[in-house]
Amino acid sequence: MKYLVSTLLILSVIQAVHSQNNVCFTIETNPTSAPGFGVFTKYVDVFGCGIYAESSVSDEKVLHAAAVWAELIDNDENGIVDDPAILNELLLHEAMMPVFESDGNAAMNTFFTNYTGDGVSAVLWQSEIDPSQTGHWGADATVEEILHTINHVGHTNVYSSAFDLTPNSSLLSEAMDTARGGQWLSIPSPYPTNAWYHYDDFSCDYECMAIEYMYWMIVTNMGILDDAATCAGIANEWEPCSPALLQSMDLLGYGLITDSTYKLPQNAPDGNYCPTGLIIKEQKNNLITVFPNPANNTITITRSAPSVQTLWIKNSVGQIVKTIKLINSSEQININGLKSGVYFFDLNQTKKKLIVN
Repeated sequence: MKYLVSTLLILSVIQAVHSQNNVCFTIETNPTSAPGFGVFTKYVDVFGCGIYAESSVSDEKVLHAAAVWAELIDNDENGIVDDPAILNELLLHEAMMPVFESDGNAAMNTFFTNYTGDGVSAVLWQSEIDPSQTGHWGADATVEEILHTINHVGHTNVYSSAFDLTPNSSLLSEAMDTARGGQWLSIPSPYPTNAWYHYDDFSCDYECMAIEYMYWMIVTNMGILDDAATCAGIANEWEPCSPALLQSMDLLGYGLITDSTYKLPQNAPDGNYCPTGLIIKEQKNNLITVFPNPANNTITITRSAPSVQTLWIKNSVGQIVKTIKLINSSEQININGLKSGVYFFDLNQTKKKLIVN
């Protein structure tokens, strides 16, 4: 199913403050009944993308993953995604981040035995999430795994001439071949002395190497790796651990990830996401619900404080596709004329997403 999204989407969330971090999202029950998804009990909607987690994963860590995802696609944190084309691609593939208690546990096995989509490019385990050390190498893998997903599902498809992962296909593959000292389709032993990217995991093929290379460049440019202990710890795989070293050593790669055409994130996430002035809270004295959602033919909207109001349903580019006058506390609305996709409606300063099958 093809999902679309408004480029001017403003999050509709309830503020949740956890320990040191300020995260304006709310954890919901798992809304997905597809095969394999029953292992998840927690869900966070991040601009239409999903963070799914087992019940044993703490709320703090689930919200941390949501905040990092939001910071990576809304890097200036103004409540609007930086690149609508990337978000559209993520939604098209139903991109998500599954969070499991541990590697290879029963829930993880059940999910991947049943999952048939193409929106999962990485996973997180509870033990590798640390909200107090966002993105820190060896402590918090959240930035890495979520970047892998956004880059792999989003950038490689939207900007294939820049980020395609196969040999001789893109600016990324050209830059990586230079960084590895040659076009190695398998791991050389050893790498040439002039290589500064020498990943040595034999289970990682050329495309895997390319997505890892993209990650290393982005977080290096963010300054996440720029301390002596981290530089020493990753030197066997990646040498230019500071922005200055990246710029001087990897001219092709640095030029690619800083090219404003692609709107890659430049600022390091810190696990805090709550854009000032753009968070719209649902008012308890006028709760609005819509069901079923996803829907096929009709939806029912209920309001706890009914009055005569106008409801506008908008499509992916913010165009009004349906206007409805609401009078009663419960109204049934025919949506037969809407094509499959994701829509949004505003009512009483509450913004809601509607999925039409």
